[in-house]
Formats: sequence, C-alpha cells, structure tokens
Amino acid sequence: MADAPQPTPAPKKKSRWIAIYVILLVAAYLGGFVPEWLKAREQSQAREKAEHALTVTRFEKDLGSAAIDARRAEYEAARQSASAFFTGARFEIDQGDKSALSGDQRKNLAPLLNSRDQLITLLARGDPASQGQLSDLYVAVRKALGV
Repeated sequence: MADAPQPTPAPKKKSRWIAIYVILLVAAYLGGFVPEWLKAREQSQAREKAEHALTVTRFEKDLGSAAIDARRAEYEAARQSASAFFTGARFEIDQGDKSALSGDQRKNLAPLLNSRDQLITLLARGDPASQGQLSDLYVAVRKALGV
C-alpha cells in the first residue's frame, strides 16, 4: 500500500493567523488612539493656560470695578466687586497646586487678602477712605500677579 499523504496540522496555522490578526487589530487601535491622546493632552494644556489668564483677568476686573465704583461714590457696587475679588482670590489660594495661579502668585497674593474685613467695612459705611485703599490694592494685586 502506498502511503497516504499526511494532513497538515490546521490548528497550528489557524492560531498563527489569529495571532497576526490580533496584533494587527491592536496596532490599528493604537494607531488611532495615540494621536487622539496627544491631541487631548495638548488641548488640556491650552485649557489650563486659558483658565490661568481668565482667573488673572477676573481678579483685575473685579478689583478695578470696585476702585472705579468707589471713586464714583457707588459704595455698594464697589463692596460687591471687592467681595467677589476677595472670595475668588481666597478660593484660588486654598486650591493649592490645583489652582489656576502659580505658587509664586498665590504666595504674593495671600498677604494682600488681610485687608479684606477692613476694606469691606469701609465700603459698607460709604467711607471715602476706601477709594485710596482700593486703588492701592489694585496696584499691589497687579504686581503680585505679574500683570
């Protein structure tokens, strides 16, 4: 009798193709994932930079509005704007490393918040002395924030 041809082991060939298919599938996934991840990281950094600029601008706006309102003898509006500044600044300082402000900015800004109660009281009383104090605070805050 003649020897019958031996069948080739199909399971070995099939498992090899499955492995190649899985490797190609993972490569295709990573080929789409990595660029999107890089783009998301870049967008996150841009968002953080914009948040920082917005925070600094908001502080400058609140304090500038308070100073202008006080000069116009609109003490209640000045008190509200000053209060918004102090509340926002305290929040950012308390955030620590999660803050939109840098460590140096937080360190420089913190002592300026000590005048809060005195200034808010002057504004609530409608005292013209608050005008000069707000202007001085505005200049000090701009310096502390590096504006």
